[in-house]
Amino acid sequence: MGRLFRRYWFPALLAEELPEANCPPVRVQLLGEKLIAFRDTSGRLGLLDEFCAHRTASLYFGRNEENGLRCAYHGWKYDVEGNLMDMPSEPEDSKFKCRIKQKSYPLVERGGVLWAYMGPEDQMPDLPELEWALLGDGQRFISKRLQETNYLQAMEGGIDSSHVSFAHRFNLDDDPMHSGTAGNEYIKADTRPKFEVAESDGGLLIGARRNANEEEFYWRITQWIMPFYTIIPPFGTHNPMGGHAWVPIDETTCWAWSWNYHPTRDLREDELEQMRNGDGIHAKYIPGTYRTLANKDNDYLMDREAQKQNKTFSGIEGIAAQDFSLQESMGEIADRTKERLGTSDAAIILARRRLLATLDTMEEEALPGIAVEDQRVRSTSILLPKDVPFHEGANQAIQAVPGTDFVSI
Repeated sequence: MGRLFRRYWFPALLAEELPEANCPPVRVQLLGEKLIAFRDTSGRLGLLDEFCAHRTASLYFGRNEENGLRCAYHGWKYDVEGNLMDMPSEPEDSKFKCRIKQKSYPLVERGGVLWAYMGPEDQMPDLPELEWALLGDGQRFISKRLQETNYLQAMEGGIDSSHVSFAHRFNLDDDPMHSGTAGNEYIKADTRPKFEVAESDGGLLIGARRNANEEEFYWRITQWIMPFYTIIPPFGTHNPMGGHAWVPIDETTCWAWSWNYHPTRDLREDELEQMRNGDGIHAKYIPGTYRTLANKDNDYLMDREAQKQNKTFSGIEGIAAQDFSLQESMGEIADRTKERLGTSDAAIILARRRLLATLDTMEEEALPGIAVEDQRVRSTSILLPKDVPFHEGANQAIQAVPGTDFVSI
C-alpha cells in the first residue's frame, strides 16, 4: 500500500511551517521515512532524507544558508534537489562530491499546504485540484493534528455517517457548523440511516438516506477520493464546507488534516475565530505542537458528569475529539478479525475493497483519484424524490463548478 500511496501527491506540511526563506528546517515523517523540509534563500522548497550521507547526522541541526542546507557536523551542504554543493572536509580538487546525492522528493506549495510526491519521477501526476486548494487564501482554513492510529481506521471514521446520530448527538445544536439547519433535524429524527454506495471515477460516492417526508428522502452524500480524502456533506449553504485527509506517518500514526472552505465568499472573522479555537472539525493543541490537548494520556478530558447530563454523548467535548478518541480507543491498528460489520458499514467494506483492488492493478491501469477531473467534486445534502437513485438525482450537485455555491439543506 505504501507503493500505491507514493503515486499520489499528498499534504506534507502547512505552508506556515516554512514561512520564509532561510527559516529553520522542519522534521517531517511520511510513509515511514524520516525527512527534513526547508525553504532556501531563493524560496525554493526541499524535502530531503533527514540523515546526512556522510556520517548520518541529522540535518535538522543544519544551517539553512546561501541556497542550501549545510550539515552542522562536517559542513556537507545540499541543495533542494539533494545535490552536494560543498564538501569542506575533502580536498578542493576532489571529485567525490559528484558521486554523492542525498535522497530528495518534490515539495510544492499550493493552497496553503506544502505537497509532497514520493513516487517514481516518470509517473508523477499533475498537482491536486481539490476545490479548496484552488481558492483564495481568505476562503479557506486548514489545520492538522497528530492522530495516534493507523491511517485506515481514522479514514474509515470519515466515511461512516451513521455515527453522527450518536457520537455527536447532543452537540449538533450548538456546534457552529451544524446548528440551525434542516439537515440537523433530519439526522436527530432518524438515527437509522440506510446506506447506498456507488463507485465514482475517483473513489466512492456514499449516500446515507434518512426519512424526510412522505415524498422525499434526506440524503447526505459523501465523496471519498482515493487514496484518503473525504469531503463532508455540508449543513446549509451559510456554513462553510469541510473535508479531511489522513496521511500516514508510519504504521501506527497519521496526520489528520482538516479544512473548511467556501467556494463563493471569504470566511467571516467569527467563523475563523471558531476554527482557530478548535471548534467543529478542528481541535485544540498542546501549545507549540500539533498534538491535541485532549489525548489518550488524559482520557481525552472525559467528563462523566457532562455525559450523564446529556451535554455530550461520550463525555468528550468537541466534534473532532469525539471522533478521534473513539478511533484511537480501537488500538493503534484495529483488529479487524473482531469486527461484526452491518449494513451501515457498506462504505467501509467497499473502500477497503477499492484500495485492495487498486493495489492489484496499479501497474496496468490508471489510478482512481489521480486525474484532476476526479478531484473537481463536492459532497452534498439534499432532498430527493423517493423513486430517484441518489447518484442520479444529485449528479449536478456533486460537481465543483468554480464560482458557484454548493447545494445543501
